[in-house]
Amino acid sequence: MLGQLRQLRRSLGDEIGIYYSVKANPHPKIIGLFLRQGVGCEIASGGEYALARSAGASVERIVFAGPGKGRDELEYVVAHGIGEIHIESFEEIELLEEIARHLGKEVGVAIRMNPASAALGGGLLMGGQPTAFGFEEESLPEVVRTLGRHPRLKLKGVHLYTGTQILDAGVLLGHWRHAVQIALRAAELANTSVETVDLGGGLGIPYFVHEKELDLELLGSGAKELIAQSRLDPRIQRAHFVVEPGRFLAGPGGTYVARVRSVKNCRGTIFVVLDGGMNHNLAASGNLGQVVRRDYPILNLTRQSGPQSTVVVVGPLCTPIDTLARKATISTPRQGDLIGILQSGAYGLTASPVGFLSHATPAEVLVAGGKYEIITPRQPQFGINQGLRKRMRVHTIFERGSE
Repeated sequence: MLGQLRQLRRSLGDEIGIYYSVKANPHPKIIGLFLRQGVGCEIASGGEYALARSAGASVERIVFAGPGKGRDELEYVVAHGIGEIHIESFEEIELLEEIARHLGKEVGVAIRMNPASAALGGGLLMGGQPTAFGFEEESLPEVVRTLGRHPRLKLKGVHLYTGTQILDAGVLLGHWRHAVQIALRAAELANTSVETVDLGGGLGIPYFVHEKELDLELLGSGAKELIAQSRLDPRIQRAHFVVEPGRFLAGPGGTYVARVRSVKNCRGTIFVVLDGGMNHNLAASGNLGQVVRRDYPILNLTRQSGPQSTVVVVGPLCTPIDTLARKATISTPRQGDLIGILQSGAYGLTASPVGFLSHATPAEVLVAGGKYEIITPRQPQFGINQGLRKRMRVHTIFERGSE
């Protein structure tokens, strides 16, 4: 995880701040790991705000985005302090002004923009189409005018919303250039300079065989050129630029480990049944919004040499969608072997239906500097005595040597 952060920092330089997207892995120990490296936090709920604060985040280094922020969440973060709130609807403007007036506060806000599809080209993933996220780009003049009528809300900048899991540096840079153009327009409309330009997240990691890693060298050179050009324009020359990686930082550091309960041949197909599945790692099953389901990298951790077999890897749940690999070639597994699913540090346990069928929840283990720490204890299915619990296998999601 920290290795990913170091690489990204080397690439982007000092001109672009890094804010960890807490939704990727909201464990306070993981948040704290990044905070100690000077990273800020991007949150999407009041609960994530509380987690970030408990991990040591300063209020000035937290930004709050999300299409459906509740009154209670907004009251809480405004009362306790927040760097920026990224507004996403006209209703939210009215609500936030009311809360700020009631609490006697001034609130810094950024406009979260859903860009026009023509601006994004082939890299379009989630922006540029009807969506609950942000304001459509065409409404920017109206949004700025509306904010101008709300004295408690201070327009600080813009936040571009485009998508996720982008592996093409050229596409990302195109999005970032468009974010700068939107920031310039917002500054012109508001007759002020812009303090922040949030370039968004979306930095991807390779999960599947055909995918290549994001070209950080190309991304970094393009980003530095973009910043240099921006510094020449008085409307944004003092702006603080931000990116919000989550999956990119947390994903590669995690491995989900489960034990083989049985290996069975059904009509010529070998099924490997594990003691955990989509209830612990929904993303790996392809059921976390993926349109095309492919297999994450997977290893037999118990026997990494010898004969190999092409197998289907499934969990213990009574549903055919509890499938973690559809065509994995691994060292031939046997009952009791440990199977590891790589790239599982993001959107793992907290993004999974852990209560489905009431199986035991896995432990989470943080490995760093040659030491390990159980940061989430295993919760058993039923009244298991302590002696038996100690002999039970744990699943691990860990950071490999802080690299």
